[in-house]
Amino acid sequence: MYSKDIEKLIKIIAKLPGLGQRSAKRQALFLMKKKESVLMPMIEIMQNVAENVKSCKICGNFDTDEICSICRDEKKDNSLLCVVQDVADLWAMERSSYFKGKYHVVGGLLSAIDGIGPDNLNISTIFDRIEKDGIKEIIMALPLTVDGQTTSHFIANKLKNYDVKITTLAHGVPMGGELDYLDEGTISTALRNRLNI
Repeated sequence: MYSKDIEKLIKIIAKLPGLGQRSAKRQALFLMKKKESVLMPMIEIMQNVAENVKSCKICGNFDTDEICSICRDEKKDNSLLCVVQDVADLWAMERSSYFKGKYHVVGGLLSAIDGIGPDNLNISTIFDRIEKDGIKEIIMALPLTVDGQTTSHFIANKLKNYDVKITTLAHGVPMGGELDYLDEGTISTALRNRLNI
């Protein structure tokens, strides 16, 4: 029906979240039809991203610089640190335009079943940031799942000896909810009504 190269393209597109085999075929067909206006510019930018984008040395966000634009932003409040699971959650928080502090991406959640322990996550650098950045409050914005809550409590327990307020998101984030799927209003409400852990 189609060449091996087209078949490879469909298989790669099908690996993207939310796309199955049929959707991947439609996307591949669209890209081939729009070769000059979409496919070629996409190839160029994807090559550029592959070569230049890296994780921020401070928070874990993606950027073309070693220190991301959020960490470099002098208008951001250094005393507020929001701990999130991954970059998609950081971007969701930024979309709300409500949070004025900085972020820390832990890069996953503790999970005994999956064999993910504290050493597999970006947790230890939080403690360095407390002293270096003068952090006064840490907001746990991890998912309201068993693994998310386990991770939040683990970090909060490790922070007991630090002079820092620990809060978590409140109303608006449903149990089992993930930040990336929430609208800006829900995130803003959750931040305004955060609770002590």
